[in-house]
Amino acid sequence: MKEVLRTTDPTKIAYAMVLLQGEDIAAFQMDVHMSVLEGSVGILPRRIMVADAEADRARRVLSDLGLTDDGWEAGQA
Repeated sequence: MKEVLRTTDPTKIAYAMVLLQGEDIAAFQMDVHMSVLEGSVGILPRRIMVADAEADRARRVLSDLGLTDDGWEAGQA
């Protein structure tokens, strides 16, 4: 799986998931439950992962609609 979006904005995550579903790209959210550890402050980013074969298409869909990472490079910690 490859990361296509990393953000601390839950609305971006929800919007991206809907967009990817609309394009029939299966996506998985990671780090959703990290808010338990961070105390819901919103400092730990969530990630959207897709299959390796769909990563380029997924990134293109998100980029075309203005969804980008919040200052993070995909795949970087």
